[in-house]
Amino acid sequence: MQWSRQIRVAGRGLRTALRAASAMVSPPAAIGRPAAGPGVLRDVPGFGDNPGGLAMQAYVPPGLKMGAPLVVLLHGCGQDAADFAAETGWRALADRVGIALVLPVQSDANNRQRCFHWFRPADIARGRGEAASIRAMAADGVRRFDADPSRVFVVGLSAGGAMAAALLAAYPDVFAAGAVVAGLPVGAASGTASALARMAQAGPRTRPASAWADLARQLGPADYRGPWPRLSIWRGALDTVVDPANATLLVRQWCALLGLDGAEPDVDDDAQAHHLAWPDTAEPRVELWTVPSLGHAYPTEAQRFDGSSATDRIAAFFGLAEEQLASGPGMC
Repeated sequence: MQWSRQIRVAGRGLRTALRAASAMVSPPAAIGRPAAGPGVLRDVPGFGDNPGGLAMQAYVPPGLKMGAPLVVLLHGCGQDAADFAAETGWRALADRVGIALVLPVQSDANNRQRCFHWFRPADIARGRGEAASIRAMAADGVRRFDADPSRVFVVGLSAGGAMAAALLAAYPDVFAAGAVVAGLPVGAASGTASALARMAQAGPRTRPASAWADLARQLGPADYRGPWPRLSIWRGALDTVVDPANATLLVRQWCALLGLDGAEPDVDDDAQAHHLAWPDTAEPRVELWTVPSLGHAYPTEAQRFDGSSATDRIAAFFGLAEEQLASGPGMC
């Protein structure tokens, strides 16, 4: 009986791993293609050092003002960067509030499934690989669009979400805050095999929060003392590709990094989501949204959380309220 139970458990683990492997081939669920906005989508060659071999696109809304914030968007495996920006509502928000978007593009040459290499230490270390390429894109965007260097943010889904977390750790002096959707904690994997294992089953769950925080600190500048970026974390309770428990570990990692380990969160639930915020909902430094009806995907524009879409909630977390961006000289 014990032997047969072990076979069943192993079989479930293998099926979960195969689903995770399939996710590296197939993009997350489609959201629906909206009409193009009035802004301009540009290819940006020659943006700077590019050790990761990535491409850069940028979306520029009409009437962009000098000193506006900048948001870096990281697509998931198999996704098109421009479509991801449109389908998640970030292009519409950029048009509405007046912010530029930087869209890093993974290539088939780098990864056949166009996944960012969040699980390769050489691609997430400060000054190396894909992390260095994305940092160069952010710097180019700040210069090119006269953006506010103190208000640069990063958002990512799935592999892009795990890379976003790594970028926040590697470049806490560049990014003010970030959002991770269906991602994993920094240092969860160090190769393809461990990436698949941790996508299927988060862990190690016995690792102390302080040790998770140390994994993030190892990517940052030597002797960096802060401030560390704020973080909004989103997960779908029905995600069968990335174990939702990874979000819990990411919360533990970031709370320890920000000195909030052991702090009690504020709880704000509605029919659409379970929301936790550390230390409070007025100005949370870490927040976790759990969406009961969501699988491995970015929440659709039709889904509402306290009356707003996920993109609007993330923008509010970043402080990208329309009234905050209404003033300032125009640049185009």
